[in-house]
Amino acid sequence: MQFARGAWKFLVAIKDGLVLIAMLLFFAALYAALSARPNAATISDGALLLNFNGAIVEEPAQQDITAFFTASEDAMRQYRLRDVVRAIDAAAEDDRVKAVVLDLSAFLGSGQTSLKAVGDALDRVKKTDKPIYAFANFYSDDSYQLAAHADEIWMDPMGGIVFAGPGGNRLYYKNLIDELGITAHIYRVGTYKSAVEPYMRADQSPEAKEASAALYSVLWDSWLADMKKARPQAIVEAYADDPARFIQTAGGDYAKIATEQKLVDKIGDRVAFGRFVASKVGEDKTPSPDSFKSIGYDDFVAANPASTSGDAIGVITVAGEIVSGKAGPGIAASGRIAEQIYEALEEKEIKALVVRVDSPGGSAFASEEIRLALSDIKKADIPIVISMGDVAASGGYWIAAAGDHIMAEPDTITGSIGVFAVLPSFEKALGKWGVTADGVQTTPLSGEPDFVGGFSEDLSTVLQSGVEHSYEDFLSLVGKARGKTNAEVDTIGQGRVWDGGTARQLGLVDSFGGMTEALAEAAKRAGLEEGSYHAKYLEATPTFKWLPIGGLPFAKAEAAPVTGMVGWVARQQKATFADALHTARRLMAREDVQALCLECGGTSPRLNANTPDLFDLLRSYSLSSAPR
Repeated sequence: MQFARGAWKFLVAIKDGLVLIAMLLFFAALYAALSARPNAATISDGALLLNFNGAIVEEPAQQDITAFFTASEDAMRQYRLRDVVRAIDAAAEDDRVKAVVLDLSAFLGSGQTSLKAVGDALDRVKKTDKPIYAFANFYSDDSYQLAAHADEIWMDPMGGIVFAGPGGNRLYYKNLIDELGITAHIYRVGTYKSAVEPYMRADQSPEAKEASAALYSVLWDSWLADMKKARPQAIVEAYADDPARFIQTAGGDYAKIATEQKLVDKIGDRVAFGRFVASKVGEDKTPSPDSFKSIGYDDFVAANPASTSGDAIGVITVAGEIVSGKAGPGIAASGRIAEQIYEALEEKEIKALVVRVDSPGGSAFASEEIRLALSDIKKADIPIVISMGDVAASGGYWIAAAGDHIMAEPDTITGSIGVFAVLPSFEKALGKWGVTADGVQTTPLSGEPDFVGGFSEDLSTVLQSGVEHSYEDFLSLVGKARGKTNAEVDTIGQGRVWDGGTARQLGLVDSFGGMTEALAEAAKRAGLEEGSYHAKYLEATPTFKWLPIGGLPFAKAEAAPVTGMVGWVARQQKATFADALHTARRLMAREDVQALCLECGGTSPRLNANTPDLFDLLRSYSLSSAPR
């Protein structure tokens, strides 16, 4: 009895400790969040400082509280594209803003269409005669695409500048897979569906090279044209075509190259740049390297909220890889997005819907779940306009097919109409260790997928047929949406990726434009007058994931739904792998005579479906992919 009381007190102490830790984390995060909250009241005269320590994205990802507590003040962050554009446009009209300063030393870039949208906003500021100054230790393609719109570009004396252009190598794992004895079972449709090539080849296929070369050529020419327009005096193309000669001629002096080729205007460190800006907009009372009077980005965004006047046009954002479930934001989880779509359907004041797609694709099942939700919007006679961002391919285009009108930018990456699945088995690897498989089957699929003995021909036939059927579904929904036959869609499908300009010529896109044009098109289709509407974004605000490791130890976990045949096979693989590990652990742990029914495992549900992370790394499966 004394032992029971002691054990109970020990358990209660553990419970109280966990509760105390959770409360401390909660209040610490609450204090930090309130302390970091933007304060619009602090804005005074000065330069709007756009100090981009991270990337510009369509939809910032959900924040992890552990990263919040462990990250430094210079940690990478994600800036919402529409907030950046709105802040720059507001700066053009705000008399308190004397200049715009771009600090791009820690800028990690963005997609080409996103950077063009920011550049266009900077040009609108220049038209108001407000100066724009840019500084960076080092410039590359993305940072220079923004800096080129500045009136004056500064670079640190020890810095540099280089233009790499799109393209480069990718990793291929075929030789490694063979060496490890892993068999990659690949099921695909699409000559150009190259996402599976790393598992089946040691190099890039001629078809993939052809598609990539065509796409990259268009993107590079567009980038060069943008630079020529923004900074016509800069010698960009010649330097990009032969950087080694320029650098060798300059004796490795990058600053000399930058000034001689008119890529930058001034060479100076951050302190010198800060003093220069201070001479233009006023000096900050607090001495610091950035000694000019500045307006913080977050404060300025908070002081300039989006308009809410007029009728509401709903905006749904599909950003990131498309997956099943309710994850995100920052990942396009079909359950969460479908809920947002149905909320739009219930809100009677929404007159039209714009779906902003910035996704390379993902699960075909999840893509269809989002498309079906959009089809219910169409049944309610609410017009749908698709606005493509940097990428709207594969599953992203699957969703786009639900729109009444599809808009893209010339540099948007789209298409990639094709599907695939990749599932591994380990019969060769295990055979090296003397592990074999044998048993009794009641049907051709009994015990399948057999990651020990290898996949049977029947299973491979079933999976390939399913993938082919999914491709036919893809062709049908695109054909119906675009007024084409399946055969016509197939000629521009086959997994091939297209730039937005070519996609429009092929009939995959209706017109060019960004979010502003998409909202105008939606308003027109809803019969709304110009200027009498506003965008109502139906999306979750990024919040902290309080328990990033899955919640409290006693929290109930929910199993993910099976999403078709490939999903079932993968689930069976995971369960079998977990059972094998569990059996091995039991074998090593038992030290006495066992009365155990091995055959009974084949007739009962597998309970060990939560597999180690190692298997998740080895297993790769999907029904849609990013364009590669």
